[in-house]
Amino acid sequence: MLYTSTRNGGVHVTASKAITDGISPDGGLYLPEEIPAFSADELRTLCSVGYRERAKHVLGKFLCDFTADEVNDCVENAYAGHKFASPEVAPVVKLDSTVSVLELFRGPTCAFKDMALQMLPHLLTVSAAKNLDHKEIVILVATSGDTGKAALEGFRDVPGTRILVFYPEDGVSAMQKLQMTTQEGGNVGVCAIRGNFDDAQNGVKAIFTNPEILEKFRANDLVFSSANSINWGRLAPQIVYYVSAYCDMVNAGTVPFGDAINIVVPTGNFGNILAAYFAREMGLPVKKLICASNANNVLTDFLATGTYDRNRHFYTTISPSMDILISSNLERLLYLLCGKDPATVRGWFASLAAEGRYTVSDDVRAKLGEIFVGGFCDDAATKQTIADTYRRFDYLPDTHTGVALRVLNEYLERTGDSTPAVVASTASPFKFPGAVLSALNGTTAADEFVAVEAIERLTGISAPPQLLSLRGKPVRFSGAADRDAMPQVVFDMLGI
Repeated sequence: MLYTSTRNGGVHVTASKAITDGISPDGGLYLPEEIPAFSADELRTLCSVGYRERAKHVLGKFLCDFTADEVNDCVENAYAGHKFASPEVAPVVKLDSTVSVLELFRGPTCAFKDMALQMLPHLLTVSAAKNLDHKEIVILVATSGDTGKAALEGFRDVPGTRILVFYPEDGVSAMQKLQMTTQEGGNVGVCAIRGNFDDAQNGVKAIFTNPEILEKFRANDLVFSSANSINWGRLAPQIVYYVSAYCDMVNAGTVPFGDAINIVVPTGNFGNILAAYFAREMGLPVKKLICASNANNVLTDFLATGTYDRNRHFYTTISPSMDILISSNLERLLYLLCGKDPATVRGWFASLAAEGRYTVSDDVRAKLGEIFVGGFCDDAATKQTIADTYRRFDYLPDTHTGVALRVLNEYLERTGDSTPAVVASTASPFKFPGAVLSALNGTTAADEFVAVEAIERLTGISAPPQLLSLRGKPVRFSGAADRDAMPQVVFDMLGI
């Protein structure tokens, strides 16, 4: 299997090359030329094994220039038992007869990004050995909160790599900020950006394709790669947990084998729900993909109208990982739905860059409507859903999962769809303790850790020790910069 670019059909590279590059030189995103499929018998076999074996099977279909031993080592190292609080790695919790929750936050940084970012350093190390001649890899990351910490932790002190993370100065929770600014490791760097996540993401993309910067890197034996979901090595591991969730739901008797489920995903950059789409295209029985947004509802409007328009107010919400107006991974989906026509994709995204909007064809809009359903809610509705979910099910969701549950509830009321649904739960509620405490009893706390303690007393749920250990930890990175200064920040951090 080879990979091509969403903006240049003449690109044909191996999986390892796509992972090493992160983004295609033409500015497009890599994706497989064909989506591999598995049979019903394969899926039935996956129901009888654990998460690691499921991961090896699914990833083996995409990583065709990796040996079986290399795939095995990447998976075993990523999902080693001591790294995840649950032996199932990504357990499924049943709320009622039709709604289950896929817990993706049992890893070292308490967020779903661990599912891919514990894997990516191993994929990148193998890929670099196949494609690079002893060059040091510089990982650039733009984060809306969770990716930054997960990437920092995944790449911490990995030989031959440096990782630099940019985050919006006022666009992450206090706990997320503390996780990043206190990060340990000799090869890590963190800088706040005066702006929002889109500013940070656009700045990173511009650095990746700047000829002068690339030449300076070549002169210093450095190469760029990415840990954002624009990197195929980030996206591929996310496909696994949807396959695994289906297997677990079959094993629990929630869904008969072969029957379809609905998947509900809180998403901003569209990577997490795109992984569910790839699982569906591989043969996973999925009826609808329900795309849940917060007040930054650009995706909801797009799915309803076919027009993507980022010319709108940007909201800073209690679900900050979804505070995004430019959903990068949507480009991959649109490439597939428009018949793999890179000229069409280039036109849409040139319009987005120049005018802040584009409109897809009626045919593409119809294809979107067959698969995707959009919905959104504001902070007040999110808090109400957190409180209601805890009272009804004795289950405490975080602010992003609260959005997803609210959108699912509204979808069920609107449609009466009785298809079993699984909700991707993307973070521990203790990563957003101020908002969660307010949702539970309407009070506020002096700081994040006072809020954590209050939630523990109210619910009897213990906070993850890796979050509690942040209290009093010294801050290593306190710098901030404008978007235009990001290239110089990179040079300063690297000492070149």
